[in-house]
Amino acid sequence: MNGEDVLKLSPEDYENLLAFRTSLRRFLHWSETQARAAGLTPAQHQLLLAVKGHRGAQGPAIGDLAGYLMLRHHSTVELVDRAEAAGLVERWGDDADARVTRVRLTAVGEARLASLAKAHLDELRSLAPVLDTVVARWAGQARG
Repeated sequence: MNGEDVLKLSPEDYENLLAFRTSLRRFLHWSETQARAAGLTPAQHQLLLAVKGHRGAQGPAIGDLAGYLMLRHHSTVELVDRAEAAGLVERWGDDADARVTRVRLTAVGEARLASLAKAHLDELRSLAPVLDTVVARWAGQARG
């Protein structure tokens, strides 16, 4: 990479990147604290959200969950094992393909996730103005 390939960034670009990353990290820290207060690990919270947020008539397969969580297949299986032992999820076999294991939330998992979801949406709404400001600054600088 030579000097011409490097994008020239202004001090404001770095300030915007810092503001964005700081906002994201604060949200993630807040989210992890909320998950623990609800009796979940942050990984379990992410798993429950991945199961509930999966599109499609059937629950997600382990491979789907691994993709959502950016984990290896075997790590996802271990996470599902622990969540199943905690009564948060259950596995079931795919009717069309016996090689596929699907995951769904139990009533306990549904209740825990629902208790966290509203607070997370509220927190995202409060974070939106900060992110809007950062994006507006970037857009203004890109035009100017």
